[in-house]
Amino acid sequence: MDEITCNWKSDMAFEASVNGHTIVLDATDEVGGHNLGPRPKPLTLVSLAGCTGMDVISILKKMREPVSWFNVRVQGETTTETPKTYIKIKVIYEFKASDGLKDDNVRKAIGLSKERYCGVSAMLRKAVELDDEVVYL
Repeated sequence: MDEITCNWKSDMAFEASVNGHTIVLDATDEVGGHNLGPRPKPLTLVSLAGCTGMDVISILKKMREPVSWFNVRVQGETTTETPKTYIKIKVIYEFKASDGLKDDNVRKAIGLSKERYCGVSAMLRKAVELDDEVVYL
């Protein structure tokens, strides 16, 4: 079982302890915070990026694909009414075109992450539209 602690520090700031690491969360000045850390909701996108990114790089390494640079961007579209929730999330997988990666293997690795390995993706897919894109830079 996963468990975190999230201790209130002051105003809108909280300090979370996750796997022995500390993350400070805060709000903007406009709502009583001091911008000491990220807002909680975008950390959902961070979780998705990290989960699928780790899967993809692990699978591509097992395929012996020559990855020298890899980046994951995640865009979340929210509702306009409160509570503002994500209604659409897009994962953008970016690779160096000069690496000579086999596109079929890249797409297979992404598919395996989405469909089999990434628990964050599986959980979010139940609540929001997930889309993805592969970009070679």
